[in-house]
Amino acid sequence: MKNIQINRLFFLPVLALCMILFQSCEKKETMVEIETSFGIMKVKLYDDTPKHRDNFIKLASEGFYDGTLFHRVIQGFMIQGGDPNSIGAEPGKMLGNGGPGYTLDAEIGRPHIKGALSAARLGDAQNPTKKSSGSQFYIVQGKKQSIIDVKAQAGFKNITYPDATLKLYEEIGGTPFLDMEYTVFGEVVEGLDIIDKIAAVKVNGQSRPDQDVSMKVRIIK
Repeated sequence: MKNIQINRLFFLPVLALCMILFQSCEKKETMVEIETSFGIMKVKLYDDTPKHRDNFIKLASEGFYDGTLFHRVIQGFMIQGGDPNSIGAEPGKMLGNGGPGYTLDAEIGRPHIKGALSAARLGDAQNPTKKSSGSQFYIVQGKKQSIIDVKAQAGFKNITYPDATLKLYEEIGGTPFLDMEYTVFGEVVEGLDIIDKIAAVKVNGQSRPDQDVSMKVRIIK
């Protein structure tokens, strides 16, 4: 009986350790690389936006994004891509209406700090529930914001930002006016300078770059 009790005492902490290790593995966030002619952006997908995370992983794994363009670029604001109709599109063709044939339910909550990976969508008049495009996304460039201005905008939307978020808006910038309007489902953790390089390209009247900026997307872990 004494030996059995000792074994049980040994088994319980081992079991607890295994559970902790299993949970830590489960919480590991998915990392993605977006390769462009200007360099590679490394992106972390958020686990608290599972519908968008899983959809992005699915499309990337299928090669859906490979060869698509950043078809809409606005300096000081964002770079947008993910339209399958942009693959091989002739110069000057207006883009931005393509997708996989479905939308995603909104998972809104994260802020639009510089580097935020966010889902594009139709406007509120056509899309009052703010459903996301099935494939199109934008990456925030934005501008540095004063904390006073961010708080003022937040007041209109009844948003309370943590101090850390306010500091990020002040130090690296973003587009706080988009908060609580679009789903942010990831962030660029390496390659913020690539956003700036793409955002600086010459564009036409539809904000499409004069020279194509294509991408390849792959899951790295």
